[in-house]
Amino acid sequence: MNNTITLNDGVKIPAVGFGTILIPPDGSTYKAVREALDAGYRHIDTATAYYNEEEVGKAVRDIGISREDTFPVKIYL
Repeated sequence: MNNTITLNDGVKIPAVGFGTILIPPDGSTYKAVREALDAGYRHIDTATAYYNEEEVGKAVRDIGISREDTFPVKIYL
C-alpha cells in the first residue's frame, strides 16, 4: 500500500486507512490492528470517543514498526 495523499502542509498520508470506530476494547481492537498492520496498513484511525485507544497504541508498539512508518490519526469528538 504505497499510495499516499499529500496534505496542505506537505505531510504525506497513506490513502487507505484502517478504521477502529466500531471495534470494542475487549482485545478485539488489539487483534484487528495487529492484523491490519501485518497486512500492510500504516494509517490507523483512532479517537478518544472510540474507547479503544489503549489497544490501538499497544498494537502499534508491539508490531515493532517505527513511529515514522505509521500514521495514526486521532480524531477529537
